[in-house]
Amino acid sequence: MRVTLPSLAAAIVTTAVLAAPAAQAADLSAPVPAYTPPVQPLSIVSEFRIGGSAQDPGSNEKNTSNINGEFLFARPVTVADRLWNALIPRPTVGGSYNFDGRTSYAYLGATWTFDVTDRIFVEGFFGAGFHNGYTGPKADVPKIYNALGCSPLFREAAAVGFRLTEHWSVMATIEHMSNAGLCVTNRGLTNFGGKIAYTF
Repeated sequence: MRVTLPSLAAAIVTTAVLAAPAAQAADLSAPVPAYTPPVQPLSIVSEFRIGGSAQDPGSNEKNTSNINGEFLFARPVTVADRLWNALIPRPTVGGSYNFDGRTSYAYLGATWTFDVTDRIFVEGFFGAGFHNGYTGPKADVPKIYNALGCSPLFREAAAVGFRLTEHWSVMATIEHMSNAGLCVTNRGLTNFGGKIAYTF
């Protein structure tokens, strides 16, 4: 039997039309991929960040600036559930140096990261800050410094971030340190800034 070009084309079209419903049915019955927790990095260090901040604009230390760096370590464990995995914090250590000779500090604690979308995330930090600022009664503190009462202080921080790539992200940050009224004075220190981060 001789096969002509029109008859071959008709056969191909007929086969495609008959196969389409079966392909659609196969697509609908395909299982949804299960959530897989992030793979633990080979290094114990999960992320490195560096940035800057304005030192407490409404205080005696206003109009000064800082450079800040921190390391976030890998979560001790990961779990399959996305929400529960987000509730496991990453241990964090860091420090902030004031270029104008005002209060500088180091800190340690835990960071919680929650994904809003694949690229946007929010964070919270809680821990302790150890500083070189002034403690004791406010009357003994020079006018260009904040009266921080004691050391260490409680440190809380929050951030909103955006992932540029798999490894790089940027964040807007706010941080606060104070003694929660446990020392003689409690002016505290609140800084606003930004960071760039590299995830290993």
